[in-house]
This record gives sequence, C-alpha cells and structure tokens, in this order.
Amino acid sequence: MLKPGIQQSQYSSKTCLFLLHKSFIHGNNGSASLPIWSKPSFIKKHINIHTGFIPCNIKAVASTATEKSIKVKAVVTVQPTVRGFLSNLGIQRGLDDIKDLLGKTLLLELVSAELDPETGLEKDTIEGYAHKVGRGDNGVRYETIFEVPIDFGEVGAVLVENEHHREMFLEDIVIDGLPCGPLSVTCRSWVHSKFDSPVKRVFFTNKPYLPSQTPSALRRLREEELRNLRGNGEGERKHFERIYDYDVYNDIGDPDKSLELQRPVFGGEEYPYPRRCRTGRPRCEADELSEKKSSRFYVPRDECFSEIKQLTFSAKTLYSVLKVLVPSLGKTIDKDLGFPYFTAIDSLFTQGVDLVSEENQQGFLEAIMPRLVKSIADKGGAVLHFEIPDTMSRDKFFWFRDEEFARQTLAGLNPYSIQLVTEWPLKSALDPEIYGPPESAITTEMIEEEIGGIMSVDQAIKQKKLFILDYHDLLLQFVSKVRQIEGTTLYGSRALFFLNKDGTLRPLAIELTRPPMDGKPQWKQVFRPSWNSTDVWLWRIAKAHVLAHDSGYHQLVSHWLRTHCVTEPYVIATNRQLSGMHPIYALLHPHFRYTIEINALAREALINAGGIIESAFTPGKYSMEICSAAYALQWRFDQQSLPADLITRGMAVEDPTAPHGLKLAIEDYPFANDGLILWDAIKTWVTDYVNHYYPDPSLVESDQELQAWWTEIRTLGHADKKDEPWWPVLKTPKDLINILTTMVWVTSGHHAAVNFGQYAYGGYFPNRPTIARTNMPTEDPSDKEWETFLKKPERALLQCFPSQLQATRIMAVLDILSNHSPDEEYLGEKIEPSWAEDPVIKAAFEKFHESLKELERIIDERNSNSRFKNRNGAGIVPYELLKPFSQPGVTGKGVPYSISI
Repeated sequence: MLKPGIQQSQYSSKTCLFLLHKSFIHGNNGSASLPIWSKPSFIKKHINIHTGFIPCNIKAVASTATEKSIKVKAVVTVQPTVRGFLSNLGIQRGLDDIKDLLGKTLLLELVSAELDPETGLEKDTIEGYAHKVGRGDNGVRYETIFEVPIDFGEVGAVLVENEHHREMFLEDIVIDGLPCGPLSVTCRSWVHSKFDSPVKRVFFTNKPYLPSQTPSALRRLREEELRNLRGNGEGERKHFERIYDYDVYNDIGDPDKSLELQRPVFGGEEYPYPRRCRTGRPRCEADELSEKKSSRFYVPRDECFSEIKQLTFSAKTLYSVLKVLVPSLGKTIDKDLGFPYFTAIDSLFTQGVDLVSEENQQGFLEAIMPRLVKSIADKGGAVLHFEIPDTMSRDKFFWFRDEEFARQTLAGLNPYSIQLVTEWPLKSALDPEIYGPPESAITTEMIEEEIGGIMSVDQAIKQKKLFILDYHDLLLQFVSKVRQIEGTTLYGSRALFFLNKDGTLRPLAIELTRPPMDGKPQWKQVFRPSWNSTDVWLWRIAKAHVLAHDSGYHQLVSHWLRTHCVTEPYVIATNRQLSGMHPIYALLHPHFRYTIEINALAREALINAGGIIESAFTPGKYSMEICSAAYALQWRFDQQSLPADLITRGMAVEDPTAPHGLKLAIEDYPFANDGLILWDAIKTWVTDYVNHYYPDPSLVESDQELQAWWTEIRTLGHADKKDEPWWPVLKTPKDLINILTTMVWVTSGHHAAVNFGQYAYGGYFPNRPTIARTNMPTEDPSDKEWETFLKKPERALLQCFPSQLQATRIMAVLDILSNHSPDEEYLGEKIEPSWAEDPVIKAAFEKFHESLKELERIIDERNSNSRFKNRNGAGIVPYELLKPFSQPGVTGKGVPYSISI
C-alpha cells in the first residue's frame, strides 16, 4: 500500500551484501547460479521494498571479492484481475503469452542513489527482464536474476516498464538470497502497458526522505514523478492514467438526456463547494457548463478497487444495488404508492418484495448480495428480503418512543447536530422581508410548562439544560423551491430538548415554519408532547418531519460533505505535492484508500440528478444546493477536529482538569465519550510520527513539498474558502500534528460514526424517514382534509412517510453502506510495511494499537454500566460505532482507516 523502502537489519551492509554475493555467485552448495532471464517489475508509486533501511552500498560490500558484479534472484507476484481475465481473450492476450514465453514480460531498471564520483552525473541504470514461471498461492509468479556492478552503490529507485498489451496489478516482489532474509517489495499497484504510454514507472525505496534530505541522484526523479502525477490540466483523462487534478462538480446533472436533469455547477461564487478530481470529459450539448456522462468515471488508476478480486466487495455490491436492484424495484412497485398499514412495513422483513429482473440478473444479485436477495423456489424468482435491524429486534416499538427520539441525538446515527441553547428567545437570522418575522413561536411559557416548574428558562440556559436540533434557517431558504416538487414538502424546523437529572434528554417542543409564499403569509406552529389524542398524533407527524430533516442533513452534510467530499481535495493534493518518498505521504496514504473511487460512484448514482438522494430525500433536486449552502455557512477546517466541533456546538468547554481537556455539557454523551478517547489515541500516534521525522521544528516551514501541499489544499482544493482567516498556519510540528490529526479523525472516526450504523437506525425507516411527503394536517387544511385526519390519523402519518418504492430503495442502499467488506482495513489493526521498518515508528504504532484495544474494553464496560442511560437499558442497542475493530458484514461497529464505502 505504501512506497518502497529500505529496512534495518541485524547485519551490516558489508556483511549482508558480501554474503549475498557469495551465495549467488557460488550457490549454497558451490554449484553455479541460475542463468539470467530478466528481472522483476512493479507498479505504482506505493511500492514497499522491505530492505530494512540498510544502505546497500554494493561497492562497499563486494570490495572484498574479485568479481565485478553480484547476482540476486527476485520473484514477482502478479495478481489476476477480473477485467484482465474477461477483456484479454483475443489477439492481445496471445501476444502477451508470447512475451511471457520469451521471458520479456516486465522490464525493470535499478537506479543508484549515488552520483558518479567522476562525472557528478546519475549512474547508468541496470536493466533486466522478468519471465513467467507459474502460479503460486497468491498469484502468477515471475522471476529474474539481477547482475549488479560492485560500484553501483545503494539502490534508490526502480523504473518499471510493462511489456504486455494489458495493464498488470503487481502484488509484491521478493528478492531472495540474502542471509539476512528475503527482501520483500509490497506493490499492490497497477503498471500500465508501454503500448498505452511509454513513460516508465518509478518506485522509490521505502526509506523516507524529506525533500532537503533526498539523495542527489534521486532528486530529479522525485520532482519528475510529481510533475507526471499533476499532469498538464488538458484533455480527457484515460483509464490507465494516474493524474490528479482539480475540477468543480459540473457532472451532477445530465442535461443531454433531459433538461429536467440539468443541475447547477457546484464550486464557485454562486454555489461554493470543495473540488473533485478532474476527468476532462467533453461538455454537454444542452449545457456547455456541464460535463457529459460516460460509461465510466475516470479515477486515477491506483485509486480504483473494483477490478481486483479481493477488493470488489463493497464497491461492486453498492454498484449492483444502484444499477441493477434499484431499477428492478421500479418495475415491481408503483412510484407513489404509500404503505396502507404498519403491517405492510413489517412485511418487508417477513415476506420481502418480489424482484422483476432478467434471469441472469437474479442469479447475479443473489450471488453478490446474499444478505438481501433470496431465491424463492415455488415462485421461480428472487425476492428482496430485509434483515430485521438490531434496534427493531430489541424493541419493535423503539421508533415510537419520545425518549428514543431524544437519545439518538447523542448515541444514534447523527450525533453531530445536537447543540446547546445559549440565547433566548430563539430568533432567525434570515431577512424578515423575505422569510417573515424572525421570532420563534416557542415561548418561555411553553417551555416552563413542559419543564413542569422545575426551573425557569433563564435558569435552564445558565445551567446548560436546554439543547436544540436547529435546521430552521438552513432549510427555510429552500421551502418555496422544494414545495414545487410533486410528492414532497419542507419546513424550517427546530426541536428543543431538556436535560434530565439522569443525563437523558426529554423532547419539549417542535417548531415548523413555512415562509411567505404563493400569496400566503408566514405560517409557523409549535407542537408538544401531549395527553390528548389529536395533539399526540400531530406531535408524531411533526416528529416525522424533523426526523426527515435530520436524515437529509445527516446524509448530505454530516456524512457526504464533512467526510467524503472535503477529503477528496486532501487526496488529490497529497498525490500531487507529496512524493512517495515523503514520510507524511506514508502516514496519510492508508487513510485515503479508495475515497476518490467511492466518491465517483456517488456522483454517478447517489447524489446525481435523479439519483437515490434526489428521489428519496425531502429536498429532492435541491439536495446539492442545500449541501452547498451548508458548506458556505458552516464548514471550517479548524472546527473539524472532534474537540473543536464539540466546543463549537456548545457540547463541551475547555477544562485542563477534565479528561481529554474538555468538560462535556452532557456527561453521558456516548459519541463524544468514546470519540474523545479515539481522538487522543490518534493524536498521540500522529505526534510520535511527526516528531520522529521533524526533530528540528524549522524543518516543517522549510519543507517545500509540505508547504505546497497545505497551500494547494487551501487555495485549490477548497478554493471557495481560500481567503478565510480561520485556516491554520503550518510553521511548526505542532501545527502539522493538529492538521494531520484532524484529517485522520475525519477519515476514520467521524466517518465510522455516521456511516456504519445506517442500517441499524434507518433500516426500519419509520425511525428515520428520509422524506416527509405531506404537509402538517394543521397547515391551511380544508374541512375535508381535517376531517380525514381526525378519522384516520394513522393514515396521515403513513402518507407522510416515504412511499414503498422510496423506502425499499433506501433500505437496500443503507444495508450496503453499513457493510464492512472482508478486506476492510481497520484503524491501527495492522501495521503498514514502511512503518514496521523503522523501530521508533514501529514502537509508536504498537502503542497506538494497544490504546485501541483498550478503547474496545472501555466501550464494552460503558455499555454494561446501568448508570449510562443513553447506552444501556431495556431494548437499547449498545453504542459501538467507535469500537475500532469488527468482523465483515453489518455489525454496527468498526473504524476503518479510510472512507471506502
């Protein structure tokens, strides 16, 4: 996964290379060595040559011998791929087979890290070919013998050329014969065919260098490789390329298919937004500002994971749901049909939904999604059969209870929205000329009545007892637009909560607001828990609206924007500005695994015009506009760390005497309690890592690559916020530690907290409806509408819920999004090869790993403690979303390194 490097060993360079020389020249039994066929080759910027930080100076080692060169055997493992098997059965495959027979599959060149002492120029490279020898346990094996002059010096890099007509995925290379053990090169990367591009790949050894420390003979290659990765910003990107560049989100719509699918460009003054990876596709004919759709989105080749057998699970399954299963449901279920009874919702888990698809598709869906799709022998087809979520399994009526509604703001799927009330009365900041009177309809008298005389509102605020979910101003700006869409509606909303003595929250009131529109004045109403039937049902329907708002905000902002979307510029800048030799690249690379690919899939089928989000969430086609508004109004890099986020929302204050240096406003806040331990563990690991490579603080400011990286993130990746004063400076190791810890937290802990509980909390959709389809019964009703509500209030709630088609589509997607793939890489579980090669970094990682195991123990202990009412009690699902490790599947726990689903 990371780049090549040289590793420490018990043997000195002289001893190791002399014995290697002796072993391969004379053989272990004195016999002659094997004939030279050629040498191995690899791929990618992320090779890991496990040589152990030994300065393998060949001249120093072999100077005791009379020979002028030494020989080393290498074995390359190439991973078979799905695409490679299916797309190479013709003449090109035959030509490649001939290449294999001739022993000319991979051309490799060794690059010396030392300049020629006489000329001061780079030394000539040592070339050789690798030939195919058969299959091993992990793939196809290629072998070669290198013959290296004794005055070659330390190997600093490897150039690779793929002689095949098709790309190859190299798993690893093992250089054998050293008495100190085999030298392993972990590649896990693609090498393009020389017929696609004549540019050879360069892989540096795994020994990290800051730019100023780079060996003289490698400086040109280091700079040249970064230039190649940046590209020239021109033309359409090709499948095999590894070019990283920026662009705006101008590919959400599809105006050439229909003008109804035309969408704005996101990124720029009107709709501020982070940047995505540039593809360079042609512009649409119907809208010159938008890019055309294509059969596949360009993703830099080493960011892809859908074609490697071991890495297909998450992406391929999600793709199958979006491209095969969802259209199949549209053939089975009427688009606007709601659920007539709650028992019809239950039938999704007991009977399932018949699928109408091609016979070959049914078998494919069953194979790729066995948890969801089942064959029914007597029907001769397949059925979509949902597993009962853990929440519903423990308490069938969990979703109905007000205390669960409140509890989930602290220990549910979206713990990022609840905030402390610090000002009273509540008041909108929007223009009253457009949106009506700014004063909230929630009065002091209402709250004090709900509190029951325990204290006044002023006392409650002073004692930090009032909390709020506030989507009022953000959503109110879009109400008139959204209400033009058939089958949905929208309000600005507020939900107020009171902190009980036992640390739980109690809902007090919900306010829904409609701005002046269609010739009508502003409408707003407050709904409260009640003891009469009519108000009880109105409260339940008002809760459904707030939950739909929270679901949309969670998916568009807490999840997509604040993790997936803002991280893509970090990935791009890291590959454009930090060499594979840079230690910070090695630290960040596992946290960026496959994020660009999963984001491209989201642009194709989740957040695109007419996609899952638009078709099943309340804002409809204005979803991305709301996301852009949230980015413009709310997103700041300096508030993305967990401590800063909690302080910003009033959920914590700095307190040097408290654990983690923070005192929580709510002591029993499961997300914050577990998250702060994880945050501290990450920060300690990052601190140890950074301080090791930057022992002199001045090295940070003088690191040209690092400074260019941070500048590019601010000015290009987040160009619409480049002039904001809150961007952190990068001058000291402390600055770097804070920046890196924030990035690592966002890609690991933050994403895990808002992603892997989606099916547990949203799988039974009445708990978190994604859309509210009807207005409140009290908003300008006709006599007939009011009478219908009084006679059948349950029907009014069911009509407000998502339609059958919307619900089943979302449930299927949430099931997949909550799934851990079999090849999931969890934070701190396994050490990266390059980290293991440095004793200091290895020790720091082992300390990090142990701290995560301790977090698991603490979470188990907290979940079993009856004092913590927000994570322990009758029918309550324990809070495990920040438990670091997990088994594959829908488990409701596990923190992966990266945003890969």
